Amino acid sequence: MAERPYIVGNWKMNGTRAMLSEARAIDRGAQRYMKVEVAIAPPFTLIHAVHKEAEQIGVGAQDCHPGEGGAHTGDISAPMIADSGAKFVVLGHSERRGDHGESDELIARKIDAAIDAGLRIILCCGESLETRDAGEAENFVLGQLKAALPDIADAGERLTIAYEPIWAIGTGRTAGAEDILQMHGAIRELLGETYGEDAANTIRILYGGSVKPDNAGEILSLENVGGALVGGASLSAESFLGIVNAASEANAE
Repeated sequence: MAERPYIVGNWKMNGTRAMLSEARAIDRGAQRYMKVEVAIAPPFTLIHAVHKEAEQIGVGAQDCHPGEGGAHTGDISAPMIADSGAKFVVLGHSERRGDHGESDELIARKIDAAIDAGLRIILCCGESLETRDAGEAENFVLGQLKAALPDIADAGERLTIAYEPIWAIGTGRTAGAEDILQMHGAIRELLGETYGEDAANTIRILYGGSVKPDNAGEILSLENVGGALVGGASLSAESFLGIVNAASEANAE
């Protein structure tokens, strides 16, 4: 397993230049937690500005186009993202899948483009409440991953998985400990089958579903939980650093 937990803030469609003060506060605060890897994915408009400000935290993007360039009005390519200072990209988020109808095939193409551009990948997966209630959650999530996992030799360095049960995003609900343990364990097993046990054990599996300072400690102490993909709570330095602190304490146990 990776030694340092990975706490990533996904700002989604939030943030103007006024939010740079929060980014600076997160960056300063992260310097107190050297045993935790901290990063944020602001909107495209802020990537370069946050990159220029950041001394400690990583900076990434929330999506990319599968092409290198061309007649794709409004889209941003992986090379453009890398040029702006981003080091990673979040792909396959449930809101992209839902709002934009992104297929597993499209997500796989985006992953290949991001890898070619030298970016690290956070690959998201997760099921709806209907899928879980039908008893198909594990099969569904593993199917998403099988369709998109890249064929790369350095997966342990380039790839992170984020399990985000859709029904627990922005709802205040979180999956129970047993649910998280079961799903993360199944994902770990699939990674072992795909990349070999040694490489798979270095790939962090994040939990993303209404993670907050008051529940982060319990979640991050679970087996096979290597960090968190944080939504709304990452917009405030105070709340986000509370989660980082919980990760530091869980890692010290």
